[in-house]
Amino acid sequence: MLENLMIFEGVSLFVLILLALFIILLFQSVKIVPQGFNYTVERLGRYTRTLTPGLNIIIPFVDRIGSKMNMMEQVMEVPSQEVITRDNAMITADGVAFYQVLDAAQATYEVNHLEIAVLNLTMTNTRTVMGSMDLDELLSQRDEINQRLLAVVDKATSPWGIKVTRIEIKDINPPRDLVEAMARQMKAEREKRAVVLEAEGERQAAILKAEGEKQAVVLAAEGQREAAFREAEAREREAEAEGKATTMVSDAIANGSMQAVNYFVANKYIEALQALAASPNQKVLMLPVEAASVIGSIGGIAEIAREALGNGDDGAAGRPGRGGRTPNTGS
Repeated sequence: MLENLMIFEGVSLFVLILLALFIILLFQSVKIVPQGFNYTVERLGRYTRTLTPGLNIIIPFVDRIGSKMNMMEQVMEVPSQEVITRDNAMITADGVAFYQVLDAAQATYEVNHLEIAVLNLTMTNTRTVMGSMDLDELLSQRDEINQRLLAVVDKATSPWGIKVTRIEIKDINPPRDLVEAMARQMKAEREKRAVVLEAEGERQAAILKAEGEKQAVVLAAEGQREAAFREAEAREREAEAEGKATTMVSDAIANGSMQAVNYFVANKYIEALQALAASPNQKVLMLPVEAASVIGSIGGIAEIAREALGNGDDGAAGRPGRGGRTPNTGS
């Protein structure tokens, strides 16, 4: 019995040892990789493969995990540093860089201390790019600086199995005295622009005023030309009317009408009186006694008009003259 018990204990211990070894081997061979990470596997010190997220099996005691690489995009602060620009201005600048590991094996075995290498490469290229530009360009062309930095750093880090996605310059701080000089320069530029704009406004106002005066002169000349044309037309019509009246009077005189003669004489007499009355030196107008007879002769105007309109000689003879006697018929 004692011998059997010893044998059972020995077998039980052996089974327990085997079970423990199996559990140890299981834990050594099964590797669970979390999402966002890749593990590199080294067999006897040499890289063999990369474990992706999920459940993976390796050979225990032969294979081992070389590095656990974060495959997510990472952000890295670029500390502030002094930079001398092309025009010898001393500034301080800092920034931020974003990168992502694409190949875990290259990021592990192609460079030592990946983050330190990327940081130093970014800082040196920042000094190189910003040092090749003037201060005014640095302050006004940040997008160009970011693009140039990104292109240079990404090309330099591509053998390391990473992708630099963005590099941003956060702050550019010139010295205080340089900032004050820039403020004075900006003020002078604004005052210059204000003077130029004021002069341009005055020039435009003068041009518009000259254009307005020119247009006014043109319109006045056109008005005078139109008035002269109207006046000439009126004189022409007056002359035509005077000619027609003279023709009518001449025809009436040719027909033996004494009323036409009276009208002609009275018309000239009245025109002479008007000229005397319009004289600026004439204060008293002396009318002769015969002026009363002129008024009576004006009645001949109506008779001439009726004769011109075709009332006939009979109608004119049948009417007694204004202020005259009825002609004797001989009865």
